[in-house]
Amino acid sequence: MFSRILVANRGEIALRIIRSCKELGVETVAVCSKADENALYLQYADAHICIGPGEAEESYLNIPSIVSAAEIADIEAIHPGYGFLAEDSHFAEVCESSNIVFIGPSSEVMTKMGDKIQARRLAAENKIPVIPGSDSTVENQQQALKIAHEVGYPVLIKASFGGGGRGMRVAHNDISLVNSLAVAQREAEAAFKDSSIYIEKYIEHSRHIEVQIVADNYGNVIHLGERDCTIQRRHQKLLEQAPSPTVSDQLREDICKAALKIAKAVNYTNVGTVEFLVDEEGKHYFIEMNTRLQVEHPVTEMITGMDLVKEQIRIAHGERLNLRQKKVKSEGVAIECRINAEDPNNSFRPYAGKITMCSVPGGRGVRVDSHIYTGYEVPPYYDSLLSKLIVHQKSREDAIACMRRALNEYRIEGVKTTIPLHLKIIMDPRFITGDVHTDFVENFIDEKEQ
Repeated sequence: MFSRILVANRGEIALRIIRSCKELGVETVAVCSKADENALYLQYADAHICIGPGEAEESYLNIPSIVSAAEIADIEAIHPGYGFLAEDSHFAEVCESSNIVFIGPSSEVMTKMGDKIQARRLAAENKIPVIPGSDSTVENQQQALKIAHEVGYPVLIKASFGGGGRGMRVAHNDISLVNSLAVAQREAEAAFKDSSIYIEKYIEHSRHIEVQIVADNYGNVIHLGERDCTIQRRHQKLLEQAPSPTVSDQLREDICKAALKIAKAVNYTNVGTVEFLVDEEGKHYFIEMNTRLQVEHPVTEMITGMDLVKEQIRIAHGERLNLRQKKVKSEGVAIECRINAEDPNNSFRPYAGKITMCSVPGGRGVRVDSHIYTGYEVPPYYDSLLSKLIVHQKSREDAIACMRRALNEYRIEGVKTTIPLHLKIIMDPRFITGDVHTDFVENFIDEKEQ
């Protein structure tokens, strides 16, 4: 096993990685910006190195600073977590050329799957349904209008190298398409340093279903079932469930087979997620592959009993998967609520500031992945995620009841959070029956305001 790993991230995921490393007997070196010098995760790492000021571009996205920290700390591997450089193929390539193990897939695979147009082509070549749309990047308005007229409105403009809902715009007619095109390109350039976009049919009233896959370096690939990530705002996930309350046995079999087929087609290694949209008729469409650990990985861990971070580290170290598909067991239902420092009643405006009180829920079947504490200063530079509240129970009815109780116990004061919104969502009859779609949250908030 590795003796020392650099954790190239911050917040709850940094702490999550550090804890798994401790259980494996691996030392950890954490990096931090000056804005995170009082962060909780630093207290659990064996050592830490400051890599720059608060701005992400000058710290957590600064590849030379992170590689320098790795060389100073004499580490063997880097775990990128999620976000920041986790899906940056150039970062993975730099690690490889520096003889540092990147805990994730190869830079070649990341490049291939990071280009969403190339990923769509790969899916289509393997006879996996993709959403109708452009086969290459859209270069101008005329081309965009031509594609929109061919597939029919509404259409979705997407960044070719995007993620997290950035660089995405829905257009319902020619005027909105022309106006949204430039906005999406600017967002893509700012977020991903690449303005290329493509267009696909916007599937209204869809559900977002993803499959967790795990693959070693010896051709062994398994899936751990699906997660339902339909509850979103601005194409960003808010609440996740495993298994999905609406996926039939046949659909589950179809999408899991498709996920394995894609992973094998690119010789994928380590942990990854294959994402699909499911329309009102139950048809599934491949949308993308995330070549990293997902924020919502805990719900899969809860129902399978696996530690995905440990699996990542073991695979990166060259170990074989000790689990075969027939041995994968799924028990019970898990739900995760992302607790963000945002005001849902004000267009999800992010909040920075001091947390004046923090009291975390507990009890049987309750897990909290978090980095906050009373007195913690939420910095303005990063994603607004404060914690992930996860529950695991025998049935979905029990899981919903447990989540309701846990949310009512959770106290965070000093900044606005999404806790009140989550309480309203899980008590809504449509959520309870599973009758929700990706536009549910926006419509839900509009209903509450009327």
